Amino acid sequence: GKSMVRYLVSSSSQRWRQQQKQHLHKHSIEKVQIIFKERLDTQGRGGYFDTYGIIRDVIQNHLLQLVTIVAMDNESDNNDLCDAKVKVLRAIKIPTDTDCVIGQYDGYTQEQHVPLDSKTPTYAVVQLFVDNERWEGVPFVL
Repeated sequence: GKSMVRYLVSSSSQRWRQQQKQHLHKHSIEKVQIIFKERLDTQGRGGYFDTYGIIRDVIQNHLLQLVTIVAMDNESDNNDLCDAKVKVLRAIKIPTDTDCVIGQYDGYTQEQHVPLDSKTPTYAVVQLFVDNERWEGVPFVL
């Protein structure tokens, strides 16, 4: 979670990334998988979660953050870090329907504060591609 993200942007991770940059590219990586696992229930957050769903709550806010950190070029200060993340986001090709699978877990509508007729996705897999020389053709699977 958050501690992993903090580590990935820390100075010690920056040194590691500088050393490993030669290996973090399309010639040595077949695909990048970022997996988010959580308990199946909403732990009382059904009303909130039903408003936003897995895509807006988790993928957009959390997993894309990890994509940017993994895919960005190495930068030295916080302003450069922000610019590097934005550069990655702008380079992501818009996924098509064939790049996405969404669904809803059985029993979700039985959760507290979730409407019985909810269509909110609670499960999603999205395949993204960063359209740049370094990551050309490498799927990022969230």
